[in-house]
Amino acid sequence: MTISIHHLHPEELGNRFKLARENASFTQGGAAESVGISRTTLLAIEQGKRPVKNGELISLTDLYGISMNELLRREAVHVDLLPRFRKLGDQAPSGIDGAITTLNDFVTAEVELETLLGIEKPNRLPPERPMLGGDVRRQAERDATELRHRLGLGEGPVRNLFSLLSMDMGIRVYSHPLEAKVSGLFAYDDAVGACILVNSKHRYERQVQTASHELGHTIGTRRKPDVCHDGHQRNSREERYANSFAGAFLMPAHAVQHMLIEVQAGSRNLTRRHVIILSRHFGVSREAFVRRLEELRLVPEGTWDWFESNGGITDEQVRQVFGTDPANDAPSSHLPPPTSVRLETLAAQVLDRDLMSEGQIAKLLKIDRYKARRLREEGEAQHDDAVQLSF
Repeated sequence: MTISIHHLHPEELGNRFKLARENASFTQGGAAESVGISRTTLLAIEQGKRPVKNGELISLTDLYGISMNELLRREAVHVDLLPRFRKLGDQAPSGIDGAITTLNDFVTAEVELETLLGIEKPNRLPPERPMLGGDVRRQAERDATELRHRLGLGEGPVRNLFSLLSMDMGIRVYSHPLEAKVSGLFAYDDAVGACILVNSKHRYERQVQTASHELGHTIGTRRKPDVCHDGHQRNSREERYANSFAGAFLMPAHAVQHMLIEVQAGSRNLTRRHVIILSRHFGVSREAFVRRLEELRLVPEGTWDWFESNGGITDEQVRQVFGTDPANDAPSSHLPPPTSVRLETLAAQVLDRDLMSEGQIAKLLKIDRYKARRLREEGEAQHDDAVQLSF
């Protein structure tokens, strides 16, 4: 089997092999001997007269110390999100450099796998909404409502936000362990689209809140990167917009009011039980739900602070209501995987077609060799259950 490189002319691909070899200080003879082919075969590959086989491609890139993306990427697609974050200056605290690098690495990996498979990720983002004068919270409410209608969500809860962002909107969404104080990152690039990274160490409802916050930046301030972290400056117009957008998108005003009336069943008081039930319904944290009630003026301002100063709303109280551990509330199908569904699917396809080794995939996705082997085995096992598509 050979690799079909749709966007590269054979001579262009051959020239890239030659440049990579020369940059790695290998002679044709030395490189050919190292990968177990004849010098004339390597010469034919470099001249574009002979297609490169999968095993040869893997061996040559390993020998030259380059990634597939460096060799095969489209010239227009060069992932470098770091300069955008550097513009944040003092807004970006120390300790988030690793998170920024992780986001950049995942986007680079996804683009690399797309290049190998000859596909591109569709971009289904709505037009960017410029920040208008006046109260940005009202604008955020309108924009969130408009997006929900665009996505056909109506006023129901968002059951799987991460799938929605990736599959319905074309956003590159990743989940990975980060430092505890970093909740998530957002960046946009014309070549690769919108990119979001959330901290997989945080509880599910906090990950949802972070992703929704970054979605707000995607809609309202797409050209400005964001780092969501403890001590985040929330007084700027951009941050007020993103926070309000997240609340409105996850908890539509009319739905919140309707469900509150239904659950209270005539009571004029907001109890811990009400908060527990409704925050679970909307898939958000207890604090986020009460803050939303305050924002909608359905409860007095400071209601959450009152709960906090009077013992809070605890996990034990949640267990008493639902009989389950709130730390494990979210269905596993709703949780983002250690990387991303799409990235791992692409990796499985690449492994199945022998376009990369398990070691290369493990390094690319920041997973261990066991997980890379499992991706290959899952792909092989699915062949028996696969149906040939007619398009």
